[in-house]
Amino acid sequence: MRILVTGGAGFIGTHLCRRLLKEGHKVVVVDNESNGTRENVPSQAGFVLGDVARPAEIEPVFAQGVDAVCHIAGQVSIGRSFMDPVADLRTNTEGTVNVLQMCVKYQVPRLIYASSMTIYGNGGIVPTPESERANPDSYYGITKYAAERYVHGTAERPDLGFDLKVTSLRMFSVYGPGQSFDNPYQGVLGIFLGNVMRGEPITIFGDGEQTRDFVFVGDIIDGWIKALDNPAASAGGVFNLGSGRSLSINELAARAIAALGHAPGSYPIHRAATRPGEQRSVQADISLARKALRWEPQTAFEKGLAETARWAKSEFAASMRTPVLAAGA
Repeated sequence: MRILVTGGAGFIGTHLCRRLLKEGHKVVVVDNESNGTRENVPSQAGFVLGDVARPAEIEPVFAQGVDAVCHIAGQVSIGRSFMDPVADLRTNTEGTVNVLQMCVKYQVPRLIYASSMTIYGNGGIVPTPESERANPDSYYGITKYAAERYVHGTAERPDLGFDLKVTSLRMFSVYGPGQSFDNPYQGVLGIFLGNVMRGEPITIFGDGEQTRDFVFVGDIIDGWIKALDNPAASAGGVFNLGSGRSLSINELAARAIAALGHAPGSYPIHRAATRPGEQRSVQADISLARKALRWEPQTAFEKGLAETARWAKSEFAASMRTPVLAAGA
């Protein structure tokens, strides 16, 4: 297939592009480089600099023919969504509507949407099944859930004149090699590793006992691939993709510190006030993905953390090297 990956220059997107190419698909990426760069995109994939919030910048890709869309592009920070809610709305919700409008116009038969654990909010069942009522309390979660409903509402329209098969994958806290360790708007593990490698204190917001479900990026990509051609997924399926386990932020910090060679209790941790929109207890019920997608995360957190720490140390060391100039240069 010829597959469009929006946000394909970002952390999850680049991993997905590599896997799709390995599976034999043709891949084209649309990305505005807000959370990644075209250098991250595999050379075998096409690249278009474009923003999903601007239809004119994405339409040429659709006009060339697209068999499926993996829609990952989005504003990914809860904090930023409170600072600039209009921009968050434009990218996450309006941007998704723009992609859907192009799917309708050019009769693209397949779309997978990158949804989020944040749509569940606080106060529900934990571990959380897909049947739990969505009750997002962050602006980011609100825009992601609104976009999810646009995806499924569009697929259910009786006037399309073709079958648009859609799936939403509610991803939990994705981590792994390629995750930024110097971008405050990306995953918390990458931030903690970056703090330690730069010799900065780790900052924990609130008491640190809030929990998250950390899932390795390789397992997430397996979920996307399994959903792509799966009849159970393409019939409007909504699936949690998480590890099915939870870990407190305090414990995450301790493990990140240890993974970089520091003794327990030896590294400075700064405490800050709780941020708005913070979920207290997060853990995915992944039984539906197990049954319908035959998907099961394979990477234990200890293994994934070790792999991520090795990658981070290598990247950080490379970034610190000063090029040696040739004589006479």
